[in-house]
Amino acid sequence: KTQIGEIAADYLRAHPEILIEMSQKLQAQSQEKQMASAAGAALKEQDGLLNDPTSPVLHPKGDVAVIQFFDYQCIYCAKVAPTVEQFISQNPNVRFIYKEWPIFGSRWPASVQAAKVGLSVYRKGGAEAYHRYHAALYATGHNEGKLLDEDIRQAAVKADVTTTPKAEVEATAATLENNNQLARRLGIQGTPAFFIMPVSSGATAENVSVIPGATDQQALQAAVEKARGGVKKGG
Repeated sequence: KTQIGEIAADYLRAHPEILIEMSQKLQAQSQEKQMASAAGAALKEQDGLLNDPTSPVLHPKGDVAVIQFFDYQCIYCAKVAPTVEQFISQNPNVRFIYKEWPIFGSRWPASVQAAKVGLSVYRKGGAEAYHRYHAALYATGHNEGKLLDEDIRQAAVKADVTTTPKAEVEATAATLENNNQLARRLGIQGTPAFFIMPVSSGATAENVSVIPGATDQQALQAAVEKARGGVKKGG
């Protein structure tokens, strides 16, 4: 046994790429298990994911919903923002639901402030105003602590919401806490995180998808087709 152990150790020292491959495989297996668990939790949390009136919604009549948890200071949320914009513009029959989840707020206060103002913009101006505000903030390129109060103010101006009383802004804190509790129950650990599920045909373990982290247009589109009951052939 000792000799076998020494031979194995020597082999691994000579071929460290095997250890890397094993580590990557274990990581992938762990992520798959986590996403399966999150998809199962999504089935229990459908109402909070799909029907919260405080969550900004585009294309509310869509037959499939894409729900995104995000933080304005998250660099990966910023990187995926153009993909999300393209997806929204190309899928008018997909309900897109924004879940403000400022997980970096303890490190960067602007994260929470941007989320609160965004929800106030939605309350005052509706979905299209919120969409303009949301896009304007990501267009600044200011993430990971670089977002300024002036960036937030200018984004609200671009949304045509020039007055956001402090009391109204602070009143959105309850929505942020609800989103935080929902995220915890879903078991997601960071932003961005996407949940894709049917709206009216019934969500099941087979048609709900969870995509952690920055993704691409193809993955989102495939998840939408899965939610509709199958993947398009060809193409």
